[in-house]
Amino acid sequence: MALIVQKYGGTSVANVERIRAVAERVAKFKMLGHQVVVVLSAMSGETNRLIGLAKQIQAEPDPRELDMMVSTGEQVTIALLAMALKDLGLKAKSYTGAQVRILTDDAFTKARILSIDEAKMRRDLDSGHVVVVAGFQGVDEGGNITTLGRGGSDTTGVALAAALKADECQIYTDVDGVYTTDPRIVPEARRLKTVTFEEMLEMASLGSKVLQIRSVEFAGKYKVKLRVLSSFQDEGDGTLITFEENDNMEQAIISGIAFSRDEAKITVVGVPDHPGIAYQILGPVADANVDVDMIVQNVGHANTTDFTFTVHRNDFAKAMSLVKATAATVGAREVTGDDKIAKVSIVGVGMRSHVGIAKKMFETLSKENINLQMISTSEIKISVVVEDKYLELAVRALHQAFELDKATA
Repeated sequence: MALIVQKYGGTSVANVERIRAVAERVAKFKMLGHQVVVVLSAMSGETNRLIGLAKQIQAEPDPRELDMMVSTGEQVTIALLAMALKDLGLKAKSYTGAQVRILTDDAFTKARILSIDEAKMRRDLDSGHVVVVAGFQGVDEGGNITTLGRGGSDTTGVALAAALKADECQIYTDVDGVYTTDPRIVPEARRLKTVTFEEMLEMASLGSKVLQIRSVEFAGKYKVKLRVLSSFQDEGDGTLITFEENDNMEQAIISGIAFSRDEAKITVVGVPDHPGIAYQILGPVADANVDVDMIVQNVGHANTTDFTFTVHRNDFAKAMSLVKATAATVGAREVTGDDKIAKVSIVGVGMRSHVGIAKKMFETLSKENINLQMISTSEIKISVVVEDKYLELAVRALHQAFELDKATA
């Protein structure tokens, strides 16, 4: 008997028929003798619908009230699944994040999990219940409902698996695993049987939408066995995300190509070149809870330098406003911005032991006349910023150049 945490995304519970299908899948695991905890997202499109309603009232909805509102989406799906399980003759109980006592900080809309009280879930599991938990949400010390950001149900699933020391955390979604890139852009993209946590962490941070980055961080930190599966297929082992490289893994130099369309670039021109200037520019941005990604500072000349960084496109207007205010106080010449950019990245642990990867990437993009606006590297990835109109061309060209459509031995 194993303890399994299963997470189902919005498309997996998009309507009553799909919720019944999830119940039948859960019942199969229960009949095999396993203990099962199920984490659910809201129905597909429901969170967007609720946010749309909020924006009809406030152009910038109050974060506390927005969390109160959007958390109701998951409350609907967990109750419906519990009913469906009971209809199949199983014992089941549904819980919101607050009822489970998923304690978070008070950063509304982007809260982080601090602790989980698993006692109530263990009692229910020991008494034969399937425990159904609302993903994406928790509660802060003041009793306020909080949400974990988009994709937060993945983080809930992995966090519960860590707290319960589950044998496996299964992430069910609308794809049957992790692919070398998005099959909608490259039909020849290939499903990976295995991928390392390190690679998955990079891919999630660089734009891969299969898993939320914090869920991968949780899984790696607490050694949670993680598997990505399709909720629409009964066969297949999906993709196993492993703790470390081993001889049985696919020995590819590059494992995948990640990309993000949701990028924006801000450049501060003519910044005084002295110690602490980066902190002066980025400090207010960080204080506003805006994540900064790639950063480039040019070599100083005439006691000034240019400072460029990227943020999520949704944060572009806020970041521009903050940086313009800062630029005036530090004596910078001007601030420019561009929200029509995209980021393309190649990822692979094999890059550690192979030379010429960057050369091949840059040569491939050069042949397609794609200009590189920014470059960032780490041990296992290379990222470039390009005009967003060239995103799909860049992904297809790189996928072909690195022969990612071909299975490795």
